[in-house]
Amino acid sequence: MDTTIFLAIMAGAFMHAGWNAVIKIGLDRFSAILLLSLFQGAISFALIPFFPTIASDAWPWLFASILLHVGYKFFLIKAYALGDLSQIYPLARGTAPLIVSVISALYLGEVLSLTNALGIVSIGLGIMAMALSKGPDTPPLSKKALIFAFCTASFTAAYTLVDGIGARLSFNASSFTLWLFAGDSLIMLLSSVVLRGRGAIIKTLPEWKSGFVAGALSLGSYWIAIWAMTKAPIALVSGLRESSVLFAMFIAVFLLKEKAGIIRWLAAFSIGTGILLTRF
Repeated sequence: MDTTIFLAIMAGAFMHAGWNAVIKIGLDRFSAILLLSLFQGAISFALIPFFPTIASDAWPWLFASILLHVGYKFFLIKAYALGDLSQIYPLARGTAPLIVSVISALYLGEVLSLTNALGIVSIGLGIMAMALSKGPDTPPLSKKALIFAFCTASFTAAYTLVDGIGARLSFNASSFTLWLFAGDSLIMLLSSVVLRGRGAIIKTLPEWKSGFVAGALSLGSYWIAIWAMTKAPIALVSGLRESSVLFAMFIAVFLLKEKAGIIRWLAAFSIGTGILLTRF
């Protein structure tokens, strides 16, 4: 992985943490994710005409990815309703790189170097430690919250692998990304009408500014990740992308005024060490 790709992924990680923070402090979880999806879709539909059509071999992967992303969002909504951002977010994201590393090695032949593998493990362990630690004002996670967080992580691992393969088959990562978010937004729109009626959409309108920011950040973040997965091993991109947990912790501590004890700071050091190891 060259320096340009590495820096791009780190920028995407910061953007990813940013949109999660916006979602946490905005509307109720369902409305916030809906608003996010609508703006992702609006931006994507506006940009699609400027990019080539994806290759036919990529369409099945695209449809599978859309469904996985929608599932991820619904589980994330529930997880955020049950737990604290600085705990749920690391759990929801942290185990995914470990799963992706194993599966990509077994089925895609993308075996990482020992140093890179240690870096992924260091990031994963740091994330897990951060999630399971408790600050002085942080309530313990319930079993239900843990279940939804780990289910969310499973969706994350699944769509990461599907998107990496699909983007490579599409021959144009940008086109694949835009069609992905366009389709995702349509399903989220239909789901909201079925589950909550048209009023669910109207409810989001006063918060359109935060929705636009979150949607743009999320789209940009994953656009970078999908592009990077066509240039570097999927597992390595996945692991580095989850360094967004560091940024999420800083946002939670300094902006949301959540408490972080010594264990979380040590976990942050472990994640930072893992990032450095991926550079060798």
